[in-house]
Amino acid sequence: MTEAAVCPVMHERDHPLQPPVGFAEAVSDGPVKMLWPNGVEAWVVSSYAGVRQVLSDPRFSTRKGGHPEMRTDEGEPVVDADQPGNINGIDGEAHMRLRRPLARGFMVKRMNELRPRIQQIVDEHLDVMEAKGAPADLVGSLCLPLPSLVIAELLGVPPEHQELFQATAREMFGKNGSKDEYIAHATKLGEVLSPIVAEKKAAGTNDDMIGLMANDTDFSMQELIFLCIGLLAAGHETTSNFLGLFTLHLFEQPDQLEILRRDPSRADVIVEELMRYTVGQLGGVGITRRATEDVEVDGVLIKAGDWVSVSLLANLDEELCPRAEELDLERDAVSHLGFGFGPHQCLGANLARAELQIGLRSLFTRFPNLRPAVQVTEMSYRNDMITYGAAAIPVVW
Repeated sequence: MTEAAVCPVMHERDHPLQPPVGFAEAVSDGPVKMLWPNGVEAWVVSSYAGVRQVLSDPRFSTRKGGHPEMRTDEGEPVVDADQPGNINGIDGEAHMRLRRPLARGFMVKRMNELRPRIQQIVDEHLDVMEAKGAPADLVGSLCLPLPSLVIAELLGVPPEHQELFQATAREMFGKNGSKDEYIAHATKLGEVLSPIVAEKKAAGTNDDMIGLMANDTDFSMQELIFLCIGLLAAGHETTSNFLGLFTLHLFEQPDQLEILRRDPSRADVIVEELMRYTVGQLGGVGITRRATEDVEVDGVLIKAGDWVSVSLLANLDEELCPRAEELDLERDAVSHLGFGFGPHQCLGANLARAELQIGLRSLFTRFPNLRPAVQVTEMSYRNDMITYGAAAIPVVW
């Protein structure tokens, strides 16, 4: 029987843009069993092939999955698997029943139609940032408001409610919140959403995501509200953090930044490489599943009932690409795992790509001399959320 190792604390980093101290060494020999601080034992899979297997094999259930730090001391998820609309906590046809209609709203064609509006939002925020003058906080000036405004408009949330949604979602999906706090935040958002949904249902409109769900699906009111909450949270927090982290990695590697400055038209390919590398450098673990039967992964037998967490280090696996531990913005795009894999792959990947491409290209085109106002290592970083990121990025130009 394999004994569980002590899991390194996920936020102890020698450098804010490098993986947690000791984690890569701890998981380098294939699936290893670790003990999380809350007492949950889980196998950690870190190879590219192994992660793809866990995320695509139906024998690994998301019903008892989620993020290992979003659990009670007893090891159960903060979000109940039976919560109506919990798309990330169900499998099979029940999952696809919710996912199929939502996927229509995130198709490439729809995202391409949104690009002019995304560009307008970026330009408006960069105008304000330039007018106020340096130094500026890039997180508050662009990284956070950009995806927040886009996802709120895509869903159809009125402007007067957007600030509330942003603040409440940030608190709701924090790693350290209790189950009671989570329910309180969800209730607060639900109270605002209910009349919005009812109004769109009465009008019979489907020109935004809430209207589409209200009028073109069989979703219950509970399902619809919880789906909206999840989309709002996922739509702003992750993209905001990645836009900031991408910028910081470029500050730290000026030779790579010069590649973007020299040819910003390649922003689509550049964003894919930045996503691969940045997710890999986050290290730690991302998604957790539970085996429903005995399964072999990378030569190790994982027993039915065992927890399995996939490591973000898989994006730095040499099996994915040569020199995988290096950032190379001249590299052709590869099939990275930055947006997940399998049936639960990120629904908003096309939206995130559009925001990151437009945001990054516009930022360095408008401010070709953009640089950090303080050392990257002196900036403050957020460890209280599921997605790690900078709390503020002071810049000058």
